[in-house]
Amino acid sequence: MPNILRIDSSIKGDASVTRRLTAALTEKLGDGVSIRDTTTIPLIDGAWIGAAYTPADKRSDEQNAALALSDELIAELKAADAVVIGLPVYNFGVTGPLKTWIDMVCRVGETFRYTDSGPEGLVPAKRVFVAYASGGVPLGSDYDFASGYLKQVLGFMGLTDVTFVSAEGVAMGEAEAIARAEEQISGLAA
Repeated sequence: MPNILRIDSSIKGDASVTRRLTAALTEKLGDGVSIRDTTTIPLIDGAWIGAAYTPADKRSDEQNAALALSDELIAELKAADAVVIGLPVYNFGVTGPLKTWIDMVCRVGETFRYTDSGPEGLVPAKRVFVAYASGGVPLGSDYDFASGYLKQVLGFMGLTDVTFVSAEGVAMGEAEAIARAEEQISGLAA
């Protein structure tokens, strides 16, 4: 695939299991990888919300500046042919940095719109691969609040072709959990 967007959200840097898995996934999928480290994205605030809900032709220079990074992140997402997301599970949910990226890219009129029949995603369809890693929260379990949430948000924006690879039980055996996830990656069709 020519244009792959890799989104990393672990705060563990080089020690991150999901960063290792997103690297393996992007290597499997091909060249042309753009990496977005969400740990450097600032939180949205009231000024950001005000700008996002002001019609584009009525925004002040300050409001346009407040949305500049959001516009860049949305453009990256829309331009990608495939997306690879690192999903480390912290306290049963998504990381703060990943939630911040989600808040920046979920914008009415940009990545979704409301219609009479409900919300409609505006992001062009593409494959999404998610590298899920947890210390002990099994993917899809009753207390996995990360994968269902991420799948819902992606679908809300129009991204419904989502494949998970899972390194579960990292706290009980990191090498084994990574090996199981790498085996899943090797079985994926590029």
